[in-house]
Amino acid sequence: MQMNISKIREILSKHQKWLNDEADGERADLSGADLRAADLSRANLRGANLRAADLSRADLSGANLRGANLSEANLRGADLSGADLSRADLSGADL
Repeated sequence: MQMNISKIREILSKHQKWLNDEADGERADLSGADLRAADLSRANLRGANLRAADLSRADLSGANLRGANLSEANLRGADLSGADLSRADLSGADL
């Protein structure tokens, strides 16, 4: 089942708090999530867990994916232009 935009926003908000060491922050765990065609442009997903997520046709342009776990993720047709993939784990990812 595809994740709805409000749930994605909630996860991204908590992730930003986690990155800022704020009280109710939580690392984004989107492992196995159905994010087909999701608009994640300019999202800060640094260090997030996206293992085995379906990101096919997702807009990840300008996204911060530094150190993210994208192993086994489906990235077919995803827009990664301008995305920061430094130290991201792309092992087994379908590009």
